[in-house]
Amino acid sequence: MTTDASRLRLVQTVLDSTDVRRLAEFYRSLLGLDYAEGDEPPPAGQPDERGRDWLVLRTPDGVPQLAFQQAERLREPDWPDGPVPQQLHLDMSVDSLEELRNQHERVLALGGSLLSNRDRPDPDDEERFRVYRDPEGHPFCIFVAERDQEPAGTP
Repeated sequence: MTTDASRLRLVQTVLDSTDVRRLAEFYRSLLGLDYAEGDEPPPAGQPDERGRDWLVLRTPDGVPQLAFQQAERLREPDWPDGPVPQQLHLDMSVDSLEELRNQHERVLALGGSLLSNRDRPDPDDEERFRVYRDPEGHPFCIFVAERDQEPAGTP
């Protein structure tokens, strides 16, 4: 039996990437995270030694969130239609359908791509969400946390 003092604690989620800095920048910008001390991008024109191997992103108050490690190659998931499963994905949420639509524009501007749009849920599932791929191909979801009602006439 484990005690409170001996329980495991999740430190961070690590994503493999063929371009660690690019993927870290995508999630840093998307989620408003900060680099761990020493992982910041170097000044313009300087080599990016840290960005070739391992980078960590934290919340503004220092809590680790995501890390990125260099991989020579990745087999991009072709989920949901192909044989390569998603393997891992991140779930995020927003408070409203309007905010989901706003975040959609940000995801695309940052280099992500839309994989599936469930703004209008099927009758068996009332959740509203969109599934995206980050620039490296990892899928992630953005859910609407509240089940808000669309105004009449909204497409």
